[in-house]
Amino acid sequence: MFDFYSKRKIFIAIPIVIILIGIVFFFINDGFVLDIQFQGGTQMQIEMNDSDFDVNNPNEDLVKAEEVIKSIVDKRVTVRHTHSMAGTAEGNKRMDYLVIGVATGEEMLSDSEQGQIVSALREEFKIKDDAQIDSEAVNASISKDLRSKGLLAVLLTSIAMLIYVWIRFNIMSGLLAGLTAILTLAHDITIMMAIYVIFGIPLNETFIAALLTILGYSINDTIVIYDRIRENSKLSRKDTIEDLVNKSINQSLKRTINTSITTLMAVIIVYIFASISGITSLKEFSLPIIVGLIAGTYSSIFIASPLWASWKSSQQKKQISQKPSKA
Repeated sequence: MFDFYSKRKIFIAIPIVIILIGIVFFFINDGFVLDIQFQGGTQMQIEMNDSDFDVNNPNEDLVKAEEVIKSIVDKRVTVRHTHSMAGTAEGNKRMDYLVIGVATGEEMLSDSEQGQIVSALREEFKIKDDAQIDSEAVNASISKDLRSKGLLAVLLTSIAMLIYVWIRFNIMSGLLAGLTAILTLAHDITIMMAIYVIFGIPLNETFIAALLTILGYSINDTIVIYDRIRENSKLSRKDTIEDLVNKSINQSLKRTINTSITTLMAVIIVYIFASISGITSLKEFSLPIIVGLIAGTYSSIFIASPLWASWKSSQQKKQISQKPSKA
């Protein structure tokens, strides 16, 4: 039986190193890279049908398009490819679009700047003259409101989970178990944000959705192990807290890892498919899910229960030391 409890300091140190690296990159990169949804700016959509843009393998052309646009506007630019089906006289037709986001804050790109972008892209990819072109402003105040509501959703979700664990695992000193579970969720969120800042990945609304998904998945893994601790505490009353935790984690380990690997494989396939197909929105959603799944599984196994056992043991020792000695 592997001794998870005795190695807890090593397991806790590993994510701390990743988080510290993330903090360093946070200052190097002047904070997080915010996508247009969180920063405000201009969004343009240009039809790419019958052009030289490779809609089947768009990654290389997306890079070209970004370079072209950055040569015109000195702003942060995001470029992605999307498509939809539209009904025509000949039947359903696939419509491909280039979606451009330029982070300009409260101001929108001028008509002149938009015209220069369209002209440069038309020259680069031979876009047809009658191609559909749309542009709209993304309001900075709406972006701020979206960000605030997303963070509020994460906070309320965490509070609800704390109350649930507190009530369900009363035998494990419910509040302590709940606080430990929330700390592991904070670990998962911090690791995800560290990865984003290290690799300069833009934060957008899909990150909030992925975050809420991972919170639910991670707490489920933790509860599986907590359930085993609760059952074993009734069956093996003579076991120490350390032995109880080690036994429970080892008994749950196979199920936890198998479930996580199965889920991870599915999400990785989605990410690969999105990368090959150039579906940026799907790629942006699946990437934080992959990171969160790994972080959530790690914290459920190596941090949550050992940390709870450490705090519980400290409480017991403190209570024993405070008891008056018999004369």
